[in-house]
Amino acid sequence: MRWGLRDNHVHMMVAVRPTIAVASLVEKLKGKSSYMIRREFWAYVKTMLWGNHFWSPSYCVVSCGGASLDVVKKYIESQHASPNERSLRASLAANKRKAQLLLARPAHE
Repeated sequence: MRWGLRDNHVHMMVAVRPTIAVASLVEKLKGKSSYMIRREFWAYVKTMLWGNHFWSPSYCVVSCGGASLDVVKKYIESQHASPNERSLRASLAANKRKAQLLLARPAHE
């Protein structure tokens, strides 16, 4: 598995048996990673949750078309690059706005 982090999402290249449903794989990856991140970094992440959720319920799966696996691996690995201070501040501000919007929603929505 290859992975790369961005300020608000994760890129992954995963090889699994064709009998594994994509939705099941994503559910397991999100569930286990949420558990582990909450366990180790709760003080940091508790202010960034979407309601009570660590991950968004959505996901995106994309095929690589004609690109070679090496090209895809390099792209994913390039996602490890540390964000600059400006983009980090922008991301934190966006997460704060999301949290405020979620808290302001009526309970029946």
